[in-house]
Amino acid sequence: QVQLVESGGGLVQAGGSLRLSCAASGRIFSNSVMGWFRQAPGKEREFVGATTWSGSIKKYAESVKGRCTISRDNAKNTGYLQMDSLKPEDTDVYYCAVDLGGWSTRFTLKDVYEYWGQGRQVTVSS
Repeated sequence: QVQLVESGGGLVQAGGSLRLSCAASGRIFSNSVMGWFRQAPGKEREFVGATTWSGSIKKYAESVKGRCTISRDNAKNTGYLQMDSLKPEDTDVYYCAVDLGGWSTRFTLKDVYEYWGQGRQVTVSS
């Protein structure tokens, strides 16, 4: 079993930065995948980025590429989503997720992730 607890987020002005943390408890393997997603009310959960727990592979959605950075601290069993140059359209609830099955071509699909954090609100004001 894996539990994910998110922290961070909040309210920021456009152009600002925020960092989300995702603390994992349980057994995370080096080839496990941590994904980040976001969701607005009434919309589908949208892929933001993903990384293997080893950090060897990182992928980002086109909408955030160059503005978001995914990292992790293996010693703390924690993943991070650093978001810079935030825009009002980045306002969403952000979720971290873990897929223990290893990297695949389906890394953008929310259905492949078995465990989810509780979500954190990010609001970007104009």
